Formats: sequence, structure tokens, C-alpha cells
Amino acid sequence: MKAVVLEKIGGVENLIFKDVPNPTPNENEVVVKIFASALNHRDVWIRLGKYMGIKVPIILGSDGAGVVYEVGKNVDKNLIGKEVLIDPASNWGDDEKVQSENYKILGLPDDGTNAELVKVSAKNIFPKPNYLNFEEAAALALCATTAYRAVKTRANIKSNENILITGIGGGVAIAALQIAVATNANVFVTSSSENKIQKVKSLGAIGGALYTNEKWKEELFNLTNKKGFDVVIDGAGGKMFDDAIEILKPSGRYVIYGATLGVAKEIQVRRIFWKQISIFGTTMGSPKEFVEAINFFEKNKIKPVIDSVYDLSQTQLAHKKMEEGLQFGKIVLKVG
Repeated sequence: MKAVVLEKIGGVENLIFKDVPNPTPNENEVVVKIFASALNHRDVWIRLGKYMGIKVPIILGSDGAGVVYEVGKNVDKNLIGKEVLIDPASNWGDDEKVQSENYKILGLPDDGTNAELVKVSAKNIFPKPNYLNFEEAAALALCATTAYRAVKTRANIKSNENILITGIGGGVAIAALQIAVATNANVFVTSSSENKIQKVKSLGAIGGALYTNEKWKEELFNLTNKKGFDVVIDGAGGKMFDDAIEILKPSGRYVIYGATLGVAKEIQVRRIFWKQISIFGTTMGSPKEFVEAINFFEKNKIKPVIDSVYDLSQTQLAHKKMEEGLQFGKIVLKVG
């Protein structure tokens, strides 16, 4: 089969499109013929060596949709040919509140979906939602689950609450916006691009501010009629942490799912306790939340926003675009 193999840590030139052996399913596994895969920031961080437990060579890719190609001896043969969506996470564990030590996501340490074929546990395949094509379905799994856990499970947002989503443009941030809008919350965003702020209005957001503007917090506060925010959903960290605490209402909730801006160097602890702020960390989600997220998107007929589609052989170009932060929505790789 054809696959994109990360041969060593570093630049996009280390992603090699090549022939590799077909995977063989164990007794409780299936092999899925991938029609479309999707990039996540996780893939870029692994390539750059900014992720724990990296091993190379490895086939990256967590998101994928396709058809069942082969099954292990303990798996129903009637699944062959079925259109499926892959849940990329395994071994969450018994506690819904937190993942186990054995938790892992497809694409590291196990070979992922940037290939014509991938093997996964039969427990990790689900019927592809009929209202989505393969490219749209591939763009759904990881970002929808991550956003759902952040917005619904952790923040537990309510109708008419003011929600701020930072750094709009990536798949998780846009999925969080779509979930919040479908919950009838008042959604606002930050971005470094005025064009992206205009785009989110068509998705139901009220507005946003350029965080490159020194008065962005004041602008956002005024957009809320000086009421502030009930919830901040943040994938940036860094300086955004303290800034977000500042514009949260008393008893507000701050949910963080990523740290693209790195370490928060200054934390005004007194703001947190005096304003009775609740802080929640979160990452992807449990199998239960995966199903709830997919059902939520299907019930509300929400389609993932796709920025661009590349052929699998163009994976280097797709990585370059994501690394530069130019995308609005998911970057998809067309495989089959």
C-alpha cells in the first residue's frame, strides 16, 4: 500500500510518500481502506519532536473515514464493505473524568491514517454519518470529540451564556464554536486575522477581536455589553491564560485543551480565587463522549468546516500550511 511515513523528526521533507507492507488484522481488529484522512496539530507537533513518546519511522494521522477492507477471525465478516468513521482513541479507562495511563491516540504509537490502509480495534469503528461525505467525515472525529468534551462536559455551557473561543481557525476551535452556537450560546472569538473573524459570523458567532490589537480585551468586553464572559474555551495557553481570567465574569469557567502559545509565565492567582473562577483541563474524550459528539453533530446536521483538500502524496504541502497557521477549518488528505 501507499503511505506517508515520518522517517525522522524535523521538516516536512521527512514525510516520505512510499510503498509499505499492508497491515494484517489481529483477531479482534479490522483493516479499514481509508478514503480520506485529516490533519491535526498533533501531527505537526509529533513531526517537530514536541510530543511525548515519539518513535520513528511512523505513519501519522488520527482521523480517518473509509470502508472495512478486512476483518480478524473474531470480527463479523458482514462488516466488510461498510462505510465507517474511526474513533482514534483507545484505552480511556473506566473513569469518565480522566483518561488512564494506557490511553493512546492513533498515529503514535500505532501507525495512523495517512495511508491507504490502517488497522484498528473493531471497537473503534462506527457507521459513517450518511449526511457527510468521506472528506467531511474524516474531518470530524478528533476535533468534534475534543470540542464536545471541552464545551459540553467540562464547561457545561448553557443557552444565552457568553462564550469566548480563542485562536479561531483550527478544527477544534471551529467545532467548539459550532457546538456552542447549536446550544444557543452567544459566541465570540479571538484571532490574528480579520478575515477569520468575518468568516465565523457566517457560522453563527456574534463577533470577535484581533488579539494582536493591544485593546482587544476592551473590544470584546464592549461586544458583550460590558457583561464579560461566562466561559472561555482556550487552546493557546501562554499569555492568553491570564488575559482570559481577566475578562471572565465572577464564577466563570475557563477550559483549556491546548497550549500553542506555551507556558503561562504570569498568573494572577488572586484573580482566580477572588472571582471564584473554575479552571478545567481537558483532552480529546472518552468513547462515550465520542459517540455523543458524533450524535450531536448528526442531530444538528453540522458539517465540519474544511479549509482545503490535498492528495495523500501532497502531505508535505498540507503540513506546511498547518504549521504556518493559515487554515480556517480542517485540512483533509484525499486517499482513496
